[in-house]
Amino acid sequence: MVMNSDSENVPPADDAANPSKGFEGSYLGDASQLSDATILECKICWYQYDPELGDEVAQVAAGTPFSQLPAHWCCPQCEGDKDQFMIVSP
Repeated sequence: MVMNSDSENVPPADDAANPSKGFEGSYLGDASQLSDATILECKICWYQYDPELGDEVAQVAAGTPFSQLPAHWCCPQCEGDKDQFMIVSP
């Protein structure tokens, strides 16, 4: 509970109560949001992972959906974690 200026208990806003919800477009590890063709973008360096292209740096074959990337995969440009990617096109 949060105290307002009148010293009353006020329930926190939904986003404050659920910080893992993130912001619109965040992936945050929830593969249920992704189709096999979903393009995602690193929110740190703006690298876009396109399943049609794969990832030559990590030797990920073209046609590999983001949800099927290896657990150790990270952004090939800045090494950002997979859960730091945002959905660009569903």
